[in-house]
Amino acid sequence: MLADYPLGKRHLRGVRCVHTHLKGEPLTQDDLTDLALLRLDIMSAIGALDSGLPGDIHTAHLLPYNPEGETYKVEDSVPFHRYDIEMDSFTASLEAEMGRAIMRDVSDTRERAILVSVSTRHRDEQLESLEELKELARTSNVLVLDSICQRPQTLNPKYLMGTGKIKELIVKALQKEATILIFDQELTPTQIRELGNITELKVIDRTQLILDIFARRAHSRDGKVQVELAQLKYLLPKLTGKGISLSRLMGGIGGRGPGETKLEVDRRRVGDRIAHLEKELRSLSKGRFERRRKRADSGVPIISIAGYTNAGKSTLLNALTKSGTLVEDKLFATLDTATRRLRFPRERDAVITDTVGFIKDLPEDLLKAFKATLEEMEDADILIHLVDASNPSFEKRMETVRKLLDEIGLADIPTLLVFNKADLMDPIEAGNLARRFDAILVSAFKPESLTPLLKELEMRLWPGEGAKV
Repeated sequence: MLADYPLGKRHLRGVRCVHTHLKGEPLTQDDLTDLALLRLDIMSAIGALDSGLPGDIHTAHLLPYNPEGETYKVEDSVPFHRYDIEMDSFTASLEAEMGRAIMRDVSDTRERAILVSVSTRHRDEQLESLEELKELARTSNVLVLDSICQRPQTLNPKYLMGTGKIKELIVKALQKEATILIFDQELTPTQIRELGNITELKVIDRTQLILDIFARRAHSRDGKVQVELAQLKYLLPKLTGKGISLSRLMGGIGGRGPGETKLEVDRRRVGDRIAHLEKELRSLSKGRFERRRKRADSGVPIISIAGYTNAGKSTLLNALTKSGTLVEDKLFATLDTATRRLRFPRERDAVITDTVGFIKDLPEDLLKAFKATLEEMEDADILIHLVDASNPSFEKRMETVRKLLDEIGLADIPTLLVFNKADLMDPIEAGNLARRFDAILVSAFKPESLTPLLKELEMRLWPGEGAKV
C-alpha cells in the first residue's frame, strides 16, 4: 500500500493512520515510531468505551525543523465527537511549513548527507573515524548536514543500528532535507537494501564513498582500470534481484523450465568485465615492469614517498623536484603515480615517485587493485615515510601505513621517517617529536627546511662518498 504513496520531493507521505485503542490508552511509543519512520500525515488512536461507542481521540504529527530539536507533537486528547479539524488544509500547511523551515541555496546541486557511525569501538576511535569520514565526504563534494553516532552493545544485523536511532535519523533527514546517508561502517547488501527501503534515501558506506573519490581522481589508464575493477568487485556481491520471477521460459524439448534470470545475466556481465579488466591490468603491469627494468639498468637510485593520505606527499615531490604535480588540501588529491628526477649536487641523480595515499580501513578490493601501482615501490632503494606530524592522530596513522606496507610486502625496504608540516606546530614540540621518533623534520612549503632531508638521502644512497647539499 505504501508503495503507492512514494515521498518524492514531499516531506509527508499523504497517508493518515487511524486506529483504535480498546482500553482508551494514549499513543504508544510504537505509534510515534511509525509516525516518524513512515512520515505519516498524522497518527490517530480512538479509544473505545464499554458501550462500544468512541471515546477520546489521541493524535500526533511531525514537526518542521525547530531549535529545540523536537521531532513530533502529541496533541491533548479530546472526546471524539468534539474533534474538529480540516485535515487537508492542516496537512498542506504543515507540508509548506516544513519546506520553509530550512533555508538553503536551491542552486547548490551537491548531495546533502547525514553521516552515521554505529560501532562498538571506543568512543574516541569512533569520533576520530567520523571526522575522517567528514573529510572524505568533503573530498567527494558532498555537503555534510549533520552526523549521528550510536554505540550499541550488539549490532543490529538488519539495520546495523537500533530502531529508535533509525527514527531519529529519518526525522533528522526529513527536517534537514538530506538526500543521502553515508555510514562509516561497511554495510552488507541486506543492510543497504533494508536501510534504503525504510528511509527512502540513497544509502552508501565508507567503502563506496572512497571508491567514488577514486573514480573522480583517477586520470591515467592504469588508475581508471584499477578503480573500475575495485568498483565491480565491490558491486558483484551486492547485485540483488527477484530471482526466478525475472526468468524467461525457453521453448522446445529439453528446454522447458526457467531460463537465465536477469540477475544472473547482470552477474555474468560483471564477471566478464572483471576478467577483461584483470587481463588489461596484467598487460599494463608488464609495461610498468619494462619501464622499471630500464630505470634499474640505468643504475639511477629510486626513492618512493609513502604515507597517509593528505600528509603532503605531492607537495614534497614538487618542492624537491620543482615540478607541478596537483596539490590540494583534500584526501586522495592525487591517485596516479607521479615519477620525477631529483637532482643532487656533484651531478648525482635519483628517481623519486609519489604513490597513492593510504587510509585506515582501506577497502580490500581497492588495495588488491592498487597493488599493481604500488609495485612501483618494490624497486625503491629508499622509502620516505611521510607523516603529517601536526595531526593529533599522527601515531595511529603511522601505524596504519606500517601495517599496509607490511601487508603488500614492502616492510624490508630501508625507510626514512620524515615529519612534515612543521610550520603548523610549535617549534620546540616539533623538535622534541622528531628526536623521539628519530625523524627528519621538514615543511614542504619551505624549501630551506629540506636541506637535512637531502643530506640524509644523499648519504644513504651513496654511503662513504660524503654528501654536499
